[in-house]
Parts: sequence; C-alpha cells; structure tokens
Amino acid sequence: MAKPQALVLTGFGINCDYETEFAFNLAGAQARRVHVNDLIQTPSLLESYQIMAVPGGFSFGDNIASGKVLANKLKYRLGEAFLSFIEEDKLVIGICNGFQVLAKLGVLPDGRSGLKEQKVTLTYNDSGKFEDRWVTLVTEESPCVFTRGIKKLELPVRHGEGKFLALNERVLKELNCSKQVALRYSTPQGERPAPYPFNPNGSAEDIAGICDSTGRIFGLMPHPEAFIHRYVHPRWTREDIAEEGHGMAIFRNAVGYFA
Repeated sequence: MAKPQALVLTGFGINCDYETEFAFNLAGAQARRVHVNDLIQTPSLLESYQIMAVPGGFSFGDNIASGKVLANKLKYRLGEAFLSFIEEDKLVIGICNGFQVLAKLGVLPDGRSGLKEQKVTLTYNDSGKFEDRWVTLVTEESPCVFTRGIKKLELPVRHGEGKFLALNERVLKELNCSKQVALRYSTPQGERPAPYPFNPNGSAEDIAGICDSTGRIFGLMPHPEAFIHRYVHPRWTREDIAEEGHGMAIFRNAVGYFA
C-alpha cells in the first residue's frame, strides 16, 4: 500500500518543521516540507496529501498574537483549497504555534463552520514568562485520531502563549460534553487538577489539546516531535526509558488511520 503523504508547512518563523517531517517519515508516511508561499501560489498541491501539519515555532515573529498572521494567510490567501482539505477524510495537526494558528483560524474546535467566530484561544502564560519544561499529559475519551490507544504521555513544552481559554463557560461546557478535549496536563502521577508547574501556563481545566468533532483536526501545545527517541528525555540515563519516545504514538496513529 502506498505511504500516506504528509505536508509539513514551513517558512516565516516556523522552526520545528524538520523534526515534524522526520517524525512522520519515521512513522511510515512520506513527508515533505512545503513553504507557505508555495502553497498559496499553487493551492492544488494540497490535493496530493492526506495529512497536513502546522508545526511549532514563531510564525511571523508572533506579531499581533501568536499564530494570528499565519491564520489569516491560510484563511484569506489559501482559500477554498484549505477548506476542502479539512472537509475531506484527511488529517490536520497543529503543534504549539500550529495549535495557536488553528485556534485563531477557527477550525478548532468547529471545522469550517468555526471560520465565522473564534471560540478558543491560546494566550499569555500565567507565569508571565516563557515556559520550557517537560510535562505529563493524560488523554480523555474523545474521537481524536491522533490520541487513540494512548493513556499517558510525557512531552516537552516551550511557549510563552500557551494558556488555553474558551470564549465563555458555554463553549467550555460544549467542548467537554462533545468529548473534544483530547489532552490535559496532570501531575507526574497522572492526577488532576494540575497546579503550576505541572500545568505550565494556567490553561482552563488543564486543557493541553483539543480536536474537532470528527477527531481529524487536532491541536496541542506540547511537542510530540521533540520526543521520538529515548535519548532526548531528561532522565534517560537514570530511568528505564523505552527506546521509542512517547511522541511517536501520535504520528503512528496518523499514519495508521490510512492503513
């Protein structure tokens, strides 16, 4: 069977594109980095791919707000090609800055219909500083393709605007009722609520990642592409860490969706 084709956005301050491309290839996909401008110039490129990744970084220098400029570029310059992509049986993942993009674009949590009104955001950390640390995450029952079969994860975060907030209590309740919360921060023992620094940014209800109602569009603040080998874990010399890092399960789930 042909390998799923994964498009990894690059350009304008995106800086985790190589790692994301490598992780998808290691998981069995055929990944390719594509510059945002090349995609805007030739939107039909999207037709060749089954997976689209918006990686972490500092797109457009985080001007206005993290992810806002890139979100507007995708919305107004890529047009119907992007909207058609998210409506087909394909996958989209936004990691860190990519999550900020998908939230400010509106496709999280509501897919195409979310373009009319932004319902969630990622804003400044409660600590008032850039957080660069490892966190523990627990999964929730959800339709999310990327977290299937996963119970608990350890992944690094590195962001200054990672605090998840919903527009209001009604939106937060809808996310919970529709099981669109896929990941939450927890203590190392997997317990919640998670005080700082276990919840590194003050996110509402410890939310670290959400999906759309289909489970095919997923955004998360921690970096799965940054833990695909045991040797990058801070305790690999002191603990019995598995050879394959926790983050690989997310990429394997994406590739396995098309098996």
